[in-house]
Amino acid sequence: MIRTGLTTLAAAMAFGGWALAQQQPAAPVPPDLSRVEIKTTDLGDGVYMLEGQGGNITVATAKDGIIMVDGEFAPLHDKIKAAIATISNLPIKYLINTHFHGDHTGGNAPFAKDGVIVVSEINVKTRLAAGTTNGLTGVKTPPAAADALPAKTYTGAYKIRMNGRVADLKHIANAHTDGDTYVWFKTANVLATGDTFTNGRYPNIDFANGGNIAGMIAATNIYVKLTNARSRIVPGHGPIADKAALLTYRTMLITARDRMAKLVKDGKSEDDVLAAKPFADLDTTWAPTELASKNFIRVVYHSLADKSETKPLLKRILHRS
Repeated sequence: MIRTGLTTLAAAMAFGGWALAQQQPAAPVPPDLSRVEIKTTDLGDGVYMLEGQGGNITVATAKDGIIMVDGEFAPLHDKIKAAIATISNLPIKYLINTHFHGDHTGGNAPFAKDGVIVVSEINVKTRLAAGTTNGLTGVKTPPAAADALPAKTYTGAYKIRMNGRVADLKHIANAHTDGDTYVWFKTANVLATGDTFTNGRYPNIDFANGGNIAGMIAATNIYVKLTNARSRIVPGHGPIADKAALLTYRTMLITARDRMAKLVKDGKSEDDVLAAKPFADLDTTWAPTELASKNFIRVVYHSLADKSETKPLLKRILHRS
């Protein structure tokens, strides 16, 4: 388990689990996970949010077991289990991956070893099995070990039914990545979004692995319709949110898309848009660092500017004729 944990941690660092998913500068050395404490927040009706190092975790209890959403890093497995044990002594039955990034899927292998069924949208397994490349840095993350791959995959939508608990899983196409899942616990009025929503900070849009700002906005449109003023929303990163915070985030994404779309239409290069600082007024709220500001400019730019390069071959041929 130690070897698997270190491998997963190194892969997540290489991909940018801290530098990109959380929009923080890369640390010279990984943080000391032995010092990480797991914070638990009760969301009502047997549902909880856990915060440690990496993506937020949602825990939903049923009468015959527990459903987890995301699993942070492998070396935190024991601490996460201990935190869950203070909530319920029932077994963890399912671990849902909201997407493939290492700060959300790092716990797959150790939890699977415990007998937990790891569930994801099909593209998560595909990305983990093949390995990925960071679109901003070119850094490659190697293929995940077989025991870290989801055992159950779905396309479109999927339901996990347990005694007294239903989790509705739905795929958002081409948003944060190409394999995003949101999880809706209807009876508890709790929504787990993964990194399609990050509360109080810019999101990463993994354009090299299927991400697109249009999909991010489409996700927020769904969430706005799904939730109400009493909903509790567990973001991929950041504190627990309500619908008002979600609406503020959605407005930021739309503003960023519209501004960048104009620059792209005007033929601006990546260097041009970085120099223009089109989101300077947004940075005061959403960018904790200059790196976070630059990264968000770059991912929004590529999300829009690269689309013309991905037209199907037949369309390009017809356009030229």
